[in-house]
Amino acid sequence: MPAEPIDLREIDKKASNVYEAIIVAGKKARVINDDRKLEFSKQVTEVATKETDDESSEDFNNPQQQKLSLEFERRPKPHIAGLNDLLSGEIEFEYKQGKKP
Repeated sequence: MPAEPIDLREIDKKASNVYEAIIVAGKKARVINDDRKLEFSKQVTEVATKETDDESSEDFNNPQQQKLSLEFERRPKPHIAGLNDLLSGEIEFEYKQGKKP
């Protein structure tokens, strides 16, 4: 994926401080990443694994698992998705003191 520059003025519009906005986007990225991990592990367990008689064998070539892995790798990275959510206004946040940014 090519790197896409982001105008810092766009981030400034969403928060009073660029650094605060990056922290909010990072926290959203963690949530996205955790959700994807859960979704991936759930889907992997549903995929029938290849049973072998020799348990010491390390040959786990399952095309369904490989297809699933490639699908998850093609998704936008969590930090990019979190930043895009911030820029599109999907994330609302406020300070602990109650004032909005």
